[in-house]
Amino acid sequence: MLDAARTLFAERGGDVQMPEIARAAGVGVGTVYRHFPTRQALVEAAADQRFAEIAEYARARCLSPLGLARYLKHVGEVLAADPGLSEAIQAARGTPGTPPTGAARAGLEEAVQEMIQRGVRAGALREDLTTGDVFMVVCGLSAVIRTGSGDWRRFVELAVAGLGQ
Repeated sequence: MLDAARTLFAERGGDVQMPEIARAAGVGVGTVYRHFPTRQALVEAAADQRFAEIAEYARARCLSPLGLARYLKHVGEVLAADPGLSEAIQAARGTPGTPPTGAARAGLEEAVQEMIQRGVRAGALREDLTTGDVFMVVCGLSAVIRTGSGDWRRFVELAVAGLGQ
């Protein structure tokens, strides 16, 4: 069901309804509601899955001293490739660029903190850099992609330059 929902969100954004997700998943609408009592709960589950995938990428590929740049590029690629899910998340939460919550946030915070520590030890990142700073950059990146207000890759380059020493 979650995969079907993510596919539909990717195709059509926040306008997807529960009966459509049920049809795409090959289940009855009651089954969808048993697992996800509200549309917002389904969107949150899709968001959590996306954030967990990003955290896994971070742990697997970004724990080098220069990993933060790789992480931000990956986040940009994910957001640019799937603006429909971003739109659905924004519609469900009512706020653009809302960071993850709960376990998804904890997983990302842990991975980002490790990236920061390694980058600081190597002299590649500012000593005062925090996970909150990185989440703020990601929110800015999300806004650039969502609004089409510039080249997100350039935004990442500029942000990474500002995060270094």
